[in-house]
Amino acid sequence: MANPGVVGRRQPTLARRLANSRTRWRRFKVNGWYGRSERLLQIVSGTAIWHHPGRLVPIRYVLVRDVAGAFKPQAFLCTDLDADPVDILRWFVRRWSIEVTFAEVRRHLGVETQRQWSDPAIARTTPALLGLFSLITLWANVLYATHASAPRTASWYPKPLPTFSDALAAVRRELWIPHNSETSSQQPDIAKHSESELNRLINVACDAA
Repeated sequence: MANPGVVGRRQPTLARRLANSRTRWRRFKVNGWYGRSERLLQIVSGTAIWHHPGRLVPIRYVLVRDVAGAFKPQAFLCTDLDADPVDILRWFVRRWSIEVTFAEVRRHLGVETQRQWSDPAIARTTPALLGLFSLITLWANVLYATHASAPRTASWYPKPLPTFSDALAAVRRELWIPHNSETSSQQPDIAKHSESELNRLINVACDAA
């Protein structure tokens, strides 16, 4: 018995379209293709029904092959039937740079998957962290350009160049030390630690995790 949910004749598979000499390819230039400024591609696109058990999903497919033959033919699928095929490719290329960014911040900065209960909190936490990392990096770059200091090292962990923890400590020190001896003018007799002692305590706090 035929499946009543499937309408129309079965379309050729993408592999058959790729091998068919009658397939009508169109040439497009796509900017920023995997780090390259421009790539000349052959594209064929259309719409179809993706049949999944219990579901029928309309999709736009984009079959791509490289004119220079530098990479194997690829297929891209999109649920937006009105999307331009070149736009679908551009979206995919942008996704690659985003995924690399998240992989790098996980590897080098220790950013983990957000575990808040609400979607808005998840959506804003990671961008806020990336923004703070960027601000600290830019500020530390200015500080090291004006008065570079040697990175803090240990006998078991030599560091020829400053790491992000050194940048964070430098920014903390810039924010905290200028205000370490400010007191209220109404009570001049307040007992306080010496400035050198406070600076030592601040330096310890600056290098804390």
